[in-house]
Amino acid sequence: MTLRTGVRERWVRTGEVELCVAERGDPGRPTVVLVHGYPDSKEVWSEVAERLAGHFHVVTYDVRGHGRSTAPRPLRGGFTLEKLTDDFLAVADAVSPDRPVHLVGHDWGSVQAWEFTTVKRTEGRIASLTSMSGPSLDHFGHWINRRMRRPTPRRVGQLLGQGARSWYVYLLHTPVLPELAWRGPLGKRWPGVLERVEKVPRGDGYPTSSLPSDAARGAWLYRDNVRPRLREPRPDAHAHAPVQLITPLGDRFLSERLYDDLEQWVPQLTRRTVAAGHWIPRTRPDQLAAWIEEFVRSVENGRSPVAAGGRHAERFGGQLVLVTGAGSGIGRATALAFAEAGARVVAVDRDGQAAARTAESALRRGARQAWSETTDVSDQRAMEALADKVATEYGVVDVLVNNAGIGLSGSFFDTTPEDWKKVLDVNLWGVIHGCRLFGRRMAERGQGGHIVNVASAAAYQPTRALPAYSTSKAAVLMLSECLRAELAGQGIGVSAVCPGFVNTAITSTAHFAGVDAQEEKRLQRRAARLYGLRNYPPEKVARAILRAVVRDEAVVPVTPEARAARMLSRFAPGALRRIARVRPPV
Repeated sequence: MTLRTGVRERWVRTGEVELCVAERGDPGRPTVVLVHGYPDSKEVWSEVAERLAGHFHVVTYDVRGHGRSTAPRPLRGGFTLEKLTDDFLAVADAVSPDRPVHLVGHDWGSVQAWEFTTVKRTEGRIASLTSMSGPSLDHFGHWINRRMRRPTPRRVGQLLGQGARSWYVYLLHTPVLPELAWRGPLGKRWPGVLERVEKVPRGDGYPTSSLPSDAARGAWLYRDNVRPRLREPRPDAHAHAPVQLITPLGDRFLSERLYDDLEQWVPQLTRRTVAAGHWIPRTRPDQLAAWIEEFVRSVENGRSPVAAGGRHAERFGGQLVLVTGAGSGIGRATALAFAEAGARVVAVDRDGQAAARTAESALRRGARQAWSETTDVSDQRAMEALADKVATEYGVVDVLVNNAGIGLSGSFFDTTPEDWKKVLDVNLWGVIHGCRLFGRRMAERGQGGHIVNVASAAAYQPTRALPAYSTSKAAVLMLSECLRAELAGQGIGVSAVCPGFVNTAITSTAHFAGVDAQEEKRLQRRAARLYGLRNYPPEKVARAILRAVVRDEAVVPVTPEARAARMLSRFAPGALRRIARVRPPV
Protein backbone atom coordinates (compact mmCIF):
# COMPACT_ATOMS: atom_id res chain seq x y z
CA MET A 1 0.00 0.00 0.00
CA THR A 2 1.43 3.41 -1.00
CA LEU A 3 0.57 6.32 1.29
CA ARG A 4 2.37 9.00 -0.68
CA THR A 5 5.30 9.24 -3.03
CA GLY A 6 8.06 6.87 -1.95
CA VAL A 7 6.30 5.50 1.17
CA ARG A 8 5.11 1.87 1.09
CA GLU A 9 3.09 0.27 3.84
CA ARG A 10 2.60 -3.37 4.84
CA TRP A 11 1.52 -5.44 7.84
CA VAL A 12 3.74 -7.96 9.58
CA ARG A 13 2.21 -10.58 11.87
CA THR A 14 4.01 -11.48 15.09
CA GLY A 15 2.22 -13.75 17.52
CA GLU A 16 -1.22 -12.34 18.27
CA VAL A 17 -0.58 -8.82 16.85
CA GLU A 18 -0.14 -7.23 13.45
CA LEU A 19 2.41 -4.46 13.06
CA CYS A 20 2.01 -1.58 10.62
CA VAL A 21 5.34 -1.16 8.78
CA ALA A 22 6.28 1.73 6.48
CA GLU A 23 9.21 1.63 4.05
CA ARG A 24 11.04 4.36 2.15
CA GLY A 25 13.95 4.26 -0.25
CA ASP A 26 15.65 1.50 -2.24
CA PRO A 27 15.33 -1.99 -0.64
CA GLY A 28 18.67 -2.88 -2.22
CA ARG A 29 20.50 -0.43 0.04
CA PRO A 30 21.39 -0.96 3.72
CA THR A 31 18.27 -1.08 5.88
CA VAL A 32 17.79 1.39 8.73
CA VAL A 33 14.99 0.55 11.18
CA LEU A 34 13.68 3.46 13.29
CA VAL A 35 11.85 2.52 16.51
CA HIS A 36 9.62 5.12 18.17
CA GLY A 37 9.12 5.86 21.86
CA TYR A 38 6.26 6.61 24.23
CA PRO A 39 3.62 7.98 23.71
CA ASP A 40 4.55 8.31 20.04
CA SER A 41 3.90 6.36 16.86
CA LYS A 42 6.13 5.84 13.82
CA GLU A 43 5.21 9.34 12.57
CA VAL A 44 7.65 10.83 15.09
CA TRP A 45 10.37 9.70 12.65
CA SER A 46 8.84 11.12 9.46
CA GLU A 47 11.27 14.00 8.98
CA VAL A 48 14.35 11.93 9.82
CA ALA A 49 13.13 9.11 7.59
CA GLU A 50 12.59 11.43 4.63
CA ARG A 51 16.16 12.72 4.96
CA LEU A 52 17.62 9.22 5.13
CA ALA A 53 15.52 7.69 2.35
CA GLY A 54 17.78 9.04 -0.40
CA HIS A 55 20.67 7.00 1.00
CA PHE A 56 19.16 3.92 2.66
CA HIS A 57 16.21 1.56 2.82
CA VAL A 58 14.37 3.20 5.74
CA VAL A 59 11.81 1.29 7.81
CA THR A 60 9.54 2.58 10.56
CA TYR A 61 6.86 0.60 12.36
CA ASP A 62 4.18 1.20 14.94
CA VAL A 63 5.07 -0.66 18.13
CA ARG A 64 2.34 -3.09 19.23
CA GLY A 65 -0.64 -1.23 20.65
CA HIS A 66 0.38 2.03 18.96
CA GLY A 67 -0.65 3.79 15.78
CA ARG A 68 -2.10 1.37 13.25
CA SER A 69 -0.63 -1.76 14.85
CA THR A 70 -2.97 -3.97 16.84
CA ALA A 71 -2.74 -4.41 20.61
CA PRO A 72 -2.17 -7.65 22.52
CA ARG A 73 -4.99 -9.16 24.56
CA PRO A 74 -4.82 -8.94 27.49
CA LEU A 75 -2.68 -5.83 27.81
CA ARG A 76 -1.03 -7.01 31.03
CA GLY A 77 2.05 -9.01 30.10
CA GLY A 78 1.66 -8.11 26.44
CA PHE A 79 4.43 -5.48 26.31
CA THR A 80 7.40 -7.33 27.79
CA LEU A 81 10.81 -6.75 26.24
CA GLU A 82 10.85 -10.40 25.17
CA LYS A 83 7.68 -9.92 23.09
CA LEU A 84 8.92 -6.60 21.72
CA THR A 85 12.06 -8.44 20.62
CA ASP A 86 9.87 -10.96 18.80
CA ASP A 87 8.22 -8.03 17.01
CA PHE A 88 11.53 -6.54 15.95
CA LEU A 89 12.81 -9.85 14.57
CA ALA A 90 9.59 -10.33 12.62
CA VAL A 91 9.95 -6.87 11.08
CA ALA A 92 13.67 -7.36 10.35
CA ASP A 93 13.02 -10.73 8.68
CA ALA A 94 10.29 -9.18 6.54
CA VAL A 95 12.15 -6.08 5.35
CA SER A 96 15.75 -7.35 5.28
CA PRO A 97 15.84 -11.14 5.34
CA ASP A 98 19.42 -11.51 4.09
CA ARG A 99 21.29 -8.63 5.71
CA PRO A 100 21.58 -7.24 9.25
CA VAL A 101 19.78 -3.97 9.87
CA HIS A 102 20.96 -0.71 11.38
CA LEU A 103 18.80 0.10 14.37
CA VAL A 104 17.83 3.57 15.62
CA GLY A 105 15.76 4.11 18.76
CA HIS A 106 14.34 7.09 20.61
CA ASP A 107 12.88 7.09 24.14
CA TRP A 108 11.18 3.69 24.66
CA GLY A 109 12.26 2.79 21.15
CA SER A 110 15.80 3.17 22.44
CA VAL A 111 15.02 1.09 25.56
CA GLN A 112 13.77 -1.65 23.25
CA ALA A 113 16.71 -1.27 20.89
CA TRP A 114 19.18 -1.77 23.74
CA GLU A 115 17.39 -5.03 24.52
CA PHE A 116 17.56 -6.10 20.87
CA THR A 117 21.28 -5.29 20.71
CA THR A 118 22.25 -7.12 23.90
CA VAL A 119 20.35 -10.42 23.74
CA LYS A 120 21.88 -13.51 22.12
CA ARG A 121 19.01 -14.39 19.79
CA THR A 122 19.40 -11.17 17.76
CA GLU A 123 23.15 -11.54 17.29
CA GLY A 124 23.97 -11.19 13.61
CA ARG A 125 20.70 -9.40 12.79
CA ILE A 126 21.83 -5.96 13.97
CA ALA A 127 24.67 -4.11 12.22
CA SER A 128 24.64 -1.04 14.48
CA LEU A 129 22.58 0.84 17.05
CA THR A 130 22.00 4.57 17.35
CA SER A 131 20.44 5.30 20.74
CA MET A 132 18.93 8.55 21.99
CA SER A 133 16.93 9.52 25.07
CA GLY A 134 16.47 5.99 26.37
CA PRO A 135 18.85 3.77 28.38
CA SER A 136 19.08 0.01 28.62
CA LEU A 137 17.00 -1.00 31.63
CA ASP A 138 19.72 -3.52 32.53
CA HIS A 139 22.44 -0.87 32.40
CA PHE A 140 20.18 1.45 34.40
CA GLY A 141 19.66 -1.23 37.02
CA HIS A 142 23.39 -1.79 37.42
CA TRP A 143 23.91 2.01 37.54
CA ILE A 144 21.46 2.24 40.48
CA ASN A 145 22.94 -0.77 42.28
CA ARG A 146 26.49 0.59 42.13
CA ARG A 147 25.37 3.85 43.69
CA MET A 148 23.32 2.11 46.34
CA ARG A 149 26.18 -0.19 47.33
CA ARG A 150 28.78 2.58 47.54
CA PRO A 151 26.87 5.80 48.29
CA THR A 152 29.11 8.86 48.07
CA PRO A 153 27.60 12.38 48.20
CA ARG A 154 28.07 12.67 44.44
CA ARG A 155 26.44 9.32 43.74
CA VAL A 156 23.54 10.03 46.10
CA GLY A 157 23.03 13.34 44.32
CA GLN A 158 22.92 11.52 40.97
CA LEU A 159 20.35 9.05 42.29
CA LEU A 160 18.15 11.79 43.72
CA GLY A 161 18.48 13.85 40.56
CA GLN A 162 17.41 11.03 38.26
CA GLY A 163 14.70 10.04 40.73
CA ALA A 164 13.20 13.52 40.44
CA ARG A 165 13.39 13.39 36.64
CA SER A 166 11.55 10.04 36.67
CA TRP A 167 8.40 11.37 38.33
CA TYR A 168 6.23 10.29 35.39
CA VAL A 169 7.40 6.66 35.74
CA TYR A 170 5.84 6.42 39.20
CA LEU A 171 2.55 7.83 37.92
CA LEU A 172 2.44 5.36 35.02
CA HIS A 173 2.63 2.48 37.50
CA THR A 174 -0.55 3.57 39.25
CA PRO A 175 -3.68 1.63 38.25
CA VAL A 176 -6.33 3.18 35.99
CA LEU A 177 -5.22 6.82 36.49
CA PRO A 178 -2.90 7.03 33.44
CA GLU A 179 -5.56 5.52 31.18
CA LEU A 180 -8.19 8.00 32.39
CA ALA A 181 -5.80 10.94 31.95
CA TRP A 182 -4.69 9.98 28.45
CA ARG A 183 -8.17 9.16 27.18
CA GLY A 184 -9.42 12.36 28.77
CA PRO A 185 -7.93 15.85 29.03
CA LEU A 186 -4.22 14.93 28.74
CA GLY A 187 -4.66 13.20 25.40
CA LYS A 188 -6.40 16.26 23.95
CA ARG A 189 -3.84 18.69 25.31
CA TRP A 190 -0.68 16.69 24.65
CA PRO A 191 0.16 18.28 21.24
CA GLY A 192 -0.07 21.71 22.85
CA VAL A 193 2.07 20.58 25.79
CA LEU A 194 4.77 19.34 23.39
CA GLU A 195 4.63 22.58 21.45
CA ARG A 196 4.88 24.84 24.50
CA VAL A 197 7.23 22.89 26.73
CA GLU A 198 9.44 20.97 24.29
CA LYS A 199 9.04 23.35 21.32
CA VAL A 200 7.98 20.43 19.12
CA PRO A 201 6.31 21.77 15.94
CA ARG A 202 3.03 20.24 14.85
CA GLY A 203 2.48 18.97 11.34
CA ASP A 204 3.23 16.11 8.95
CA GLY A 205 0.61 13.96 10.68
CA TYR A 206 2.28 14.19 14.08
CA PRO A 207 0.99 13.62 16.71
CA THR A 208 -1.54 11.18 15.26
CA SER A 209 -5.20 11.01 16.23
CA SER A 210 -4.54 7.63 17.88
CA LEU A 211 -2.38 9.28 20.56
CA PRO A 212 -4.85 9.00 23.50
CA SER A 213 -5.38 5.25 23.05
CA ASP A 214 -1.70 4.68 22.18
CA ALA A 215 -0.58 6.37 25.39
CA ALA A 216 -3.17 4.59 27.52
CA ARG A 217 -2.14 1.14 26.24
CA GLY A 218 1.54 2.04 26.21
CA ALA A 219 1.58 2.52 29.99
CA TRP A 220 2.10 -1.25 30.07
CA LEU A 221 5.58 -0.75 28.60
CA TYR A 222 6.53 0.61 32.01
CA ARG A 223 4.44 -1.78 34.12
CA ASP A 224 5.66 -4.93 32.34
CA ASN A 225 9.36 -4.05 32.33
CA VAL A 226 10.70 -1.32 34.59
CA ARG A 227 10.48 -2.86 38.06
CA PRO A 228 11.49 -6.43 37.06
CA ARG A 229 14.57 -5.26 35.15
CA LEU A 230 15.72 -2.69 37.68
CA ARG A 231 15.42 -5.25 40.48
CA GLU A 232 17.29 -7.97 38.59
CA PRO A 233 19.28 -6.50 35.69
CA ARG A 234 20.89 -9.00 33.33
CA PRO A 235 24.62 -9.43 34.03
CA ASP A 236 25.41 -10.18 30.36
CA ALA A 237 23.84 -7.09 28.72
CA HIS A 238 26.80 -6.45 26.45
CA ALA A 239 26.21 -4.92 23.01
CA HIS A 240 27.12 -7.16 20.08
CA ALA A 241 27.15 -4.28 17.56
CA PRO A 242 28.73 -0.79 17.37
CA VAL A 243 26.69 1.83 19.21
CA GLN A 244 26.28 5.55 18.62
CA LEU A 245 24.92 7.33 21.70
CA ILE A 246 23.29 10.74 21.12
CA THR A 247 22.59 12.59 24.37
CA PRO A 248 20.32 15.69 24.36
CA LEU A 249 21.82 18.06 26.91
CA GLY A 250 18.42 19.61 27.67
CA ASP A 251 16.60 16.32 28.31
CA ARG A 252 14.04 16.87 31.11
CA PHE A 253 13.66 13.17 31.81
CA LEU A 254 17.11 11.59 31.65
CA SER A 255 20.37 12.70 33.22
CA GLU A 256 23.62 12.61 31.23
CA ARG A 257 25.13 10.75 34.18
CA LEU A 258 23.10 7.63 33.31
CA TYR A 259 25.66 6.86 30.61
CA ASP A 260 28.81 7.39 32.69
CA ASP A 261 29.67 3.68 32.83
CA LEU A 262 28.51 2.71 29.37
CA GLU A 263 31.92 1.74 27.96
CA GLN A 264 31.97 -1.44 30.05
CA TRP A 265 28.86 -2.64 28.23
CA VAL A 266 29.67 -1.34 24.73
CA PRO A 267 33.09 -2.21 23.25
CA GLN A 268 32.53 0.06 20.21
CA LEU A 269 30.93 3.27 21.45
CA THR A 270 30.66 6.65 19.71
CA ARG A 271 29.32 9.48 21.89
CA ARG A 272 27.68 12.66 20.68
CA THR A 273 25.75 15.41 22.43
CA VAL A 274 23.19 17.87 21.11
CA ALA A 275 21.96 21.08 22.73
CA ALA A 276 18.25 20.22 22.60
CA GLY A 277 15.40 18.74 24.57
CA HIS A 278 13.98 15.21 24.67
CA TRP A 279 12.09 15.05 21.34
CA ILE A 280 15.06 15.47 19.00
CA PRO A 281 13.56 13.40 16.14
CA ARG A 282 11.15 16.31 15.70
CA THR A 283 13.30 19.26 16.74
CA ARG A 284 16.68 18.18 15.26
CA PRO A 285 15.82 15.91 12.30
CA ASP A 286 18.54 17.32 10.04
CA GLN A 287 21.28 16.88 12.63
CA LEU A 288 20.14 13.36 13.56
CA ALA A 289 19.90 12.30 9.92
CA ALA A 290 23.45 13.53 9.27
CA TRP A 291 24.82 11.62 12.27
CA ILE A 292 22.89 8.45 11.45
CA GLU A 293 24.01 8.55 7.81
CA GLU A 294 27.65 9.05 8.78
CA PHE A 295 27.55 6.29 11.40
CA VAL A 296 25.81 3.76 9.17
CA ARG A 297 28.19 4.44 6.29
CA SER A 298 31.22 4.01 8.52
CA VAL A 299 29.93 0.66 9.78
CA GLU A 300 29.03 -0.49 6.26
CA ASN A 301 32.52 0.44 5.04
CA GLY A 302 34.20 -1.38 7.89
CA ARG A 303 35.66 1.75 9.46
CA SER A 304 35.70 2.55 13.13
CA PRO A 305 33.14 5.32 13.71
CA VAL A 306 34.91 8.34 15.16
CA ALA A 307 33.21 11.46 16.49
CA ALA A 308 34.74 14.86 15.77
CA GLY A 309 37.81 15.47 17.89
CA GLY A 310 38.51 19.14 17.26
CA ARG A 311 38.21 21.93 19.79
CA HIS A 312 34.58 22.45 20.90
CA ALA A 313 33.50 19.28 19.07
CA GLU A 314 31.20 18.47 21.98
CA ARG A 315 29.41 21.77 21.34
CA PHE A 316 29.28 22.01 17.55
CA GLY A 317 29.41 18.42 16.33
CA GLY A 318 26.64 17.93 13.76
CA GLN A 319 25.31 21.48 14.07
CA LEU A 320 24.48 23.45 10.93
CA VAL A 321 26.68 26.56 10.63
CA LEU A 322 26.32 29.17 7.89
CA VAL A 323 29.14 31.66 7.27
CA THR A 324 28.88 34.57 4.84
CA GLY A 325 31.98 35.96 3.18
CA ALA A 326 33.43 32.47 3.58
CA GLY A 327 35.57 32.58 0.44
CA SER A 328 38.58 34.15 2.13
CA GLY A 329 39.96 35.80 5.26
CA ILE A 330 38.03 35.64 8.51
CA GLY A 331 35.03 33.94 6.89
CA ARG A 332 37.10 31.11 5.45
CA ALA A 333 39.03 30.62 8.69
CA THR A 334 35.76 30.57 10.66
CA ALA A 335 34.13 28.02 8.36
CA LEU A 336 37.18 25.76 8.69
CA ALA A 337 37.26 26.15 12.49
CA PHE A 338 33.64 25.01 12.71
CA ALA A 339 34.49 22.16 10.32
CA GLU A 340 37.25 20.97 12.65
CA ALA A 341 34.64 20.91 15.43
CA GLY A 342 32.53 18.52 13.36
CA ALA A 343 29.86 20.98 12.26
CA ARG A 344 27.98 20.89 8.98
CA VAL A 345 29.05 24.01 7.11
CA VAL A 346 27.38 26.20 4.51
CA ALA A 347 30.03 28.49 2.97
CA VAL A 348 28.45 31.56 1.35
CA ASP A 349 30.29 34.07 -0.81
CA ARG A 350 29.59 36.16 -3.88
CA ASP A 351 32.67 34.45 -5.40
CA GLY A 352 31.25 31.00 -6.02
CA GLN A 353 34.59 29.38 -6.76
CA ALA A 354 36.10 30.69 -3.53
CA ALA A 355 33.08 29.41 -1.58
CA ALA A 356 33.44 26.00 -3.23
CA ARG A 357 37.12 25.83 -2.27
CA THR A 358 36.21 26.60 1.34
CA ALA A 359 33.55 23.87 1.34
CA GLU A 360 36.05 21.35 -0.07
CA SER A 361 38.59 22.30 2.58
CA ALA A 362 35.91 22.05 5.28
CA LEU A 363 35.26 18.42 4.35
CA ARG A 364 38.96 17.64 4.61
CA ARG A 365 39.11 19.38 8.00
CA GLY A 366 36.38 17.25 9.54
CA ALA A 367 33.03 18.80 8.56
CA ARG A 368 30.23 16.23 8.59
CA GLN A 369 28.85 17.85 5.46
CA ALA A 370 29.75 21.05 3.62
CA TRP A 371 28.08 23.01 0.87
CA SER A 372 28.90 26.19 -1.02
CA GLU A 373 26.41 28.84 -2.08
CA THR A 374 27.00 31.83 -4.36
CA THR A 375 25.10 34.80 -2.96
CA ASP A 376 25.52 38.56 -2.69
CA VAL A 377 24.43 39.37 0.87
CA SER A 378 23.36 42.88 -0.16
CA ASP A 379 20.72 41.44 -2.51
CA GLN A 380 17.51 40.96 -0.52
CA ARG A 381 15.87 38.57 -2.99
CA ALA A 382 19.02 36.49 -3.33
CA MET A 383 19.26 36.18 0.45
CA GLU A 384 15.60 35.21 0.70
CA ALA A 385 16.17 32.51 -1.91
CA LEU A 386 19.25 31.31 -0.01
CA ALA A 387 17.34 31.13 3.27
CA ASP A 388 14.56 29.10 1.65
CA LYS A 389 17.04 26.72 0.02
CA VAL A 390 19.03 26.17 3.21
CA ALA A 391 15.89 25.48 5.26
CA THR A 392 14.55 23.06 2.65
CA GLU A 393 17.74 21.17 1.79
CA TYR A 394 20.00 21.44 4.85
CA GLY A 395 17.79 22.36 7.80
CA VAL A 396 17.49 25.22 10.30
CA VAL A 397 20.80 26.97 10.93
CA ASP A 398 22.15 26.51 14.46
CA VAL A 399 24.93 29.11 14.19
CA LEU A 400 24.87 32.04 11.78
CA VAL A 401 28.04 34.05 11.16
CA ASN A 402 27.36 37.30 9.30
CA ASN A 403 30.92 38.03 8.22
CA ALA A 404 30.73 39.40 4.67
CA GLY A 405 32.00 42.95 4.45
CA ILE A 406 33.87 45.47 2.31
CA GLY A 407 36.29 48.27 3.15
CA LEU A 408 35.91 51.96 2.34
CA SER A 409 38.33 54.73 3.25
CA GLY A 410 38.27 58.44 2.58
CA SER A 411 37.01 61.69 4.06
CA PHE A 412 33.33 62.33 4.57
CA PHE A 413 33.07 64.89 1.75
CA ASP A 414 34.96 62.67 -0.68
CA THR A 415 32.58 59.79 0.00
CA THR A 416 29.80 59.82 -2.60
CA PRO A 417 26.21 58.71 -2.03
CA GLU A 418 27.01 55.69 -4.23
CA ASP A 419 29.94 54.84 -1.94
CA TRP A 420 27.70 55.13 1.11
CA LYS A 421 25.03 52.91 -0.44
CA LYS A 422 27.51 50.22 -1.42
CA VAL A 423 29.18 49.95 1.99
CA LEU A 424 25.89 50.08 3.89
CA ASP A 425 24.27 47.53 1.55
CA VAL A 426 26.99 44.96 2.26
CA ASN A 427 28.19 45.75 5.77
CA LEU A 428 24.85 46.63 7.35
CA TRP A 429 22.03 45.36 5.15
CA GLY A 430 23.85 42.07 4.58
CA VAL A 431 23.82 41.56 8.35
CA ILE A 432 20.18 42.65 8.62
CA HIS A 433 19.16 40.21 5.88
CA GLY A 434 21.02 37.36 7.57
CA CYS A 435 19.62 38.08 11.04
CA ARG A 436 16.09 38.53 9.77
CA LEU A 437 15.90 35.50 7.49
CA PHE A 438 17.92 32.90 9.39
CA GLY A 439 17.25 34.30 12.87
CA ARG A 440 13.49 34.12 12.30
CA ARG A 441 13.73 30.41 11.50
CA MET A 442 15.80 29.85 14.65
CA ALA A 443 13.15 31.60 16.71
CA GLU A 444 10.29 29.69 15.06
CA ARG A 445 12.01 26.38 15.70
CA GLY A 446 12.16 27.28 19.39
CA GLN A 447 15.34 25.30 20.12
CA GLY A 448 17.80 28.17 20.49
CA GLY A 449 20.82 29.02 18.36
CA HIS A 450 23.44 31.70 18.00
CA ILE A 451 24.07 34.66 15.71
CA VAL A 452 27.54 36.14 15.29
CA ASN A 453 27.84 39.52 13.58
CA VAL A 454 31.37 40.46 12.62
CA ALA A 455 31.70 44.19 13.31
CA SER A 456 35.05 45.94 13.82
CA ALA A 457 37.06 47.89 16.35
CA ALA A 458 36.09 50.80 14.09
CA ALA A 459 32.57 50.43 15.53
CA TYR A 460 33.72 52.21 18.70
CA GLN A 461 37.02 53.77 17.57
CA PRO A 462 36.18 56.93 15.56
CA THR A 463 38.58 58.07 12.85
CA ARG A 464 38.49 60.78 10.24
CA ALA A 465 39.67 58.23 7.64
CA LEU A 466 36.76 55.76 7.82
CA PRO A 467 33.46 57.63 8.32
CA ALA A 468 31.32 55.32 6.15
CA TYR A 469 32.98 52.06 7.16
CA SER A 470 32.93 52.97 10.86
CA THR A 471 29.28 54.00 10.65
CA SER A 472 28.32 50.67 9.07
CA LYS A 473 30.17 48.70 11.75
CA ALA A 474 28.83 50.82 14.61
CA ALA A 475 25.34 50.08 13.30
CA VAL A 476 26.15 46.34 13.28
CA LEU A 477 27.32 46.58 16.88
CA MET A 478 24.14 48.32 18.04
CA LEU A 479 21.96 45.98 15.98
CA SER A 480 23.64 43.05 17.72
CA GLU A 481 23.01 44.51 21.16
CA CYS A 482 19.34 45.18 20.38
CA LEU A 483 18.83 41.75 18.86
CA ARG A 484 20.55 40.10 21.80
CA ALA A 485 18.03 41.72 24.14
CA GLU A 486 15.08 40.71 21.99
CA LEU A 487 16.13 37.06 21.53
CA ALA A 488 17.44 36.38 25.04
CA GLY A 489 14.17 34.82 26.14
CA GLN A 490 14.21 32.43 23.19
CA GLY A 491 17.58 30.88 23.92
CA ILE A 492 19.26 32.57 20.96
CA GLY A 493 22.55 34.29 21.71
CA VAL A 494 23.91 37.20 19.69
CA SER A 495 27.56 38.21 19.65
CA ALA A 496 29.27 41.16 17.99
CA VAL A 497 32.88 40.26 17.20
CA CYS A 498 35.19 43.22 16.71
CA PRO A 499 38.56 42.37 15.14
CA GLY A 500 41.27 44.98 14.85
CA PHE A 501 44.02 44.94 12.25
CA VAL A 502 43.78 41.44 10.75
CA ASN A 503 45.80 40.25 7.78
CA THR A 504 43.05 39.56 5.20
CA ALA A 505 42.31 40.45 1.59
CA ILE A 506 39.89 43.24 2.58
CA THR A 507 42.79 45.70 2.56
CA SER A 508 43.77 44.96 -1.02
CA THR A 509 40.18 45.28 -2.26
CA ALA A 510 39.06 48.28 -0.18
CA HIS A 511 37.81 51.34 -2.02
CA PHE A 512 39.49 54.72 -1.36
CA ALA A 513 37.15 57.64 -1.99
CA GLY A 514 38.32 60.86 -3.64
CA VAL A 515 41.36 59.46 -5.51
CA ASP A 516 41.96 58.21 -9.04
CA ALA A 517 42.44 54.54 -9.90
CA GLN A 518 46.24 54.69 -9.86
CA GLU A 519 46.35 56.32 -6.43
CA GLU A 520 43.77 53.86 -5.12
CA LYS A 521 45.97 50.94 -6.19
CA ARG A 522 48.92 52.50 -4.40
CA LEU A 523 46.92 52.99 -1.21
CA GLN A 524 45.59 49.42 -1.37
CA ARG A 525 49.12 48.02 -1.69
CA ARG A 526 50.29 50.20 1.19
CA ALA A 527 47.39 49.11 3.45
CA ALA A 528 48.00 45.45 2.58
CA ARG A 529 51.70 45.86 3.40
CA LEU A 530 50.97 47.46 6.77
CA TYR A 531 48.43 44.78 7.70
CA GLY A 532 50.92 42.17 6.54
CA LEU A 533 53.55 43.60 8.87
CA ARG A 534 51.02 43.46 11.71
CA ASN A 535 50.32 39.88 10.54
CA TYR A 536 47.48 39.04 12.94
CA PRO A 537 46.05 35.84 11.38
CA PRO A 538 42.33 35.37 10.68
CA GLU A 539 42.52 31.96 12.40
CA LYS A 540 42.79 33.75 15.76
CA VAL A 541 39.60 35.65 14.99
CA ALA A 542 37.91 32.36 14.07
CA ARG A 543 38.87 30.89 17.43
CA ALA A 544 37.44 33.99 19.14
CA ILE A 545 34.19 33.50 17.22
CA LEU A 546 33.79 29.89 18.36
CA ARG A 547 34.65 30.90 21.90
CA ALA A 548 32.07 33.71 21.77
CA VAL A 549 29.35 31.21 20.84
CA VAL A 550 30.38 28.72 23.52
CA ARG A 551 30.47 31.41 26.22
CA ASP A 552 27.58 33.46 24.78
CA GLU A 553 29.65 36.65 24.86
CA ALA A 554 27.99 39.92 23.85
CA VAL A 555 30.85 42.04 22.49
CA VAL A 556 34.21 40.47 21.65
CA PRO A 557 37.17 42.71 20.84
CA VAL A 558 39.81 40.37 19.40
CA THR A 559 43.22 41.95 18.79
CA PRO A 560 45.14 43.81 21.51
CA GLU A 561 44.45 47.16 19.81
CA ALA A 562 40.75 46.33 19.56
CA ARG A 563 40.63 45.51 23.28
CA ALA A 564 42.54 48.69 24.15
CA ALA A 565 40.20 50.85 22.07
CA ARG A 566 37.18 49.17 23.66
CA MET A 567 38.55 49.98 27.11
CA LEU A 568 39.19 53.60 26.14
CA SER A 569 35.71 53.94 24.65
CA ARG A 570 34.21 52.98 28.00
CA PHE A 571 36.52 54.77 30.40
CA ALA A 572 38.33 57.51 28.43
CA PRO A 573 36.29 58.43 25.35
CA GLY A 574 37.97 61.82 25.13
CA ALA A 575 41.29 60.11 24.40
CA LEU A 576 39.70 58.24 21.50
CA ARG A 577 38.29 61.46 20.10
CA ARG A 578 41.73 63.03 20.11
CA ILE A 579 43.18 59.98 18.37
CA ALA A 580 40.39 60.21 15.78
CA ARG A 581 41.64 63.64 14.69
CA VAL A 582 45.03 62.29 13.64
CA ARG A 583 45.44 62.32 9.87
CA PRO A 584 46.55 58.89 8.66
CA PRO A 585 49.91 58.79 6.84
CA VAL A 586 49.78 58.65 3.05
